[in-house]
Amino acid sequence: MSILLYLVSFIIIFPILLLLFIYFICRKKKKSEVKSFGLAADVTTFVLFLSVPLFISSLWNINLSVWIISAAIIIAIIFTYIDWKSKKEIEILPLVKKVWRFYFIVLMVAYILIWFVGMLHKIITYVFFS
Repeated sequence: MSILLYLVSFIIIFPILLLLFIYFICRKKKKSEVKSFGLAADVTTFVLFLSVPLFISSLWNINLSVWIISAAIIIAIIFTYIDWKSKKEIEILPLVKKVWRFYFIVLMVAYILIWFVGMLHKIITYVFFS
C-alpha cells in the first residue's frame, strides 16, 4: 500500500514525467504522435488539477484550489458561449475536448512557472538567509 502511495505522490509532484511516460507507451503501441500526445495530455490534465494547487500550497501556504476550480468553470462557460455563438449548435464532445486541452496548456504553463519561481525562491532563501 505504501508503494502505491509513493507512486501517486511522485506522479502528483512530477506530472511531466507522467506525460512523457504515457506518450512513450502510446507510441510503442503504434499510435500516431498526435493521438499519443493527446491522450497523454488528457491524463496529465487531471493530475495537474491536483498538482498546481498542491505546489502553491506547499511553497507559499496559500490555498487556491477553489479559485482554480472557479476559473476552470468560468473558462468552460466562455468556451461554451463562444462555441454556441459561432456554430449555433453545441457539440458536447468536441467542446469538452477543446476545454480540456486548454486546461492542459494553462495548467502546464502554471506548473512550469510555479516550479521555476519556487526553485528561485528556495535558492535565494538558502543563499541569503541561511
